[in-house]
Amino acid sequence: MTAAGNSGTTGTRFASFREFYPFYLAEHRNRISRRLHVIGTLLAMAILVAALASARWRLLLAVPVAGYALAWIGHYCFEGNSPATLRHPLYSLRGDLTMLRDVLTGRMRW
Repeated sequence: MTAAGNSGTTGTRFASFREFYPFYLAEHRNRISRRLHVIGTLLAMAILVAALASARWRLLLAVPVAGYALAWIGHYCFEGNSPATLRHPLYSLRGDLTMLRDVLTGRMRW
């Protein structure tokens, strides 16, 4: 197991993020789910920036709620699977950020 803590409840282990990302993408095939992930990630980032800029530290509590709520709706209502975050938390966070980048740069369909 690497420092990223990538072993899951299914016993699946990934040696690297490069190995994990195709699995992540397979778990995010539904377009609505991807949109919810992107919106949730952007919302979480906006709340984080607002909390840091205003020194309103209680806002930090809303960061994971904003990020996870929309993503989990996407998984349970549109993908029909459980979030990879439950099995691979750090790689999943990196996957969310990578998918956001891919959407914003046009590499992935919005």
